[in-house]
Amino acid sequence: MFFRKKPISFDEDDINSVIQACLKNNADAQHTLIKQYHSYAKSICLRYSSVKEDAEEIINDGFLKVFHNLHQYIHTQTFKGWIRKIMVNTAIDYYRKHQKYQFHEDVCELEKMDEVNEDVISKISASEILKLIQNLPTSYRMVFTLFVIDGYSHKEIGNMLGIQEGTSKSNLRDARAKLQKMIKNNYPHLYLAYGLKSNKIHEN
Repeated sequence: MFFRKKPISFDEDDINSVIQACLKNNADAQHTLIKQYHSYAKSICLRYSSVKEDAEEIINDGFLKVFHNLHQYIHTQTFKGWIRKIMVNTAIDYYRKHQKYQFHEDVCELEKMDEVNEDVISKISASEILKLIQNLPTSYRMVFTLFVIDGYSHKEIGNMLGIQEGTSKSNLRDARAKLQKMIKNNYPHLYLAYGLKSNKIHEN
């Protein structure tokens, strides 16, 4: 007599339950995990991509790594943080593989810009800020996102991207300058209202 295997059950509202079912290769649990974290993964990957198609490819690769390495997840750390690290590393691997960026060792000849007040950024919506970041050259976008948004140090970025720490610093500086220029060109009213921080300081 053959006995039918009991279906693997899990609670969609309990991430540990979902994870345990995924570890047993339960397709429904895997679908649930992707559904619950796809938007979060997308918000990360879009910051590292200039086009949505690249972001979706990174997301797909990232979730494959999530399921492949799920047995290494330690429950004392947040699952969101664990996924974020995988997605960031997958984005870096993607651009290394496709050789879509070149990091600049030399100082770029950029137009000297005034220091922009943080109030300028606060007046721009998240989607508009994302669009500006996506318009940065890839080398600048990678370093800016890793340092400013994801909180890595220049030393960590250098190790992750295989570049010198000084190169990371110079790419961040140039990324800031380009962002300031884009803000001035795309949001002149905000730039005039809030952006002349350094000039006001010098006048006093």
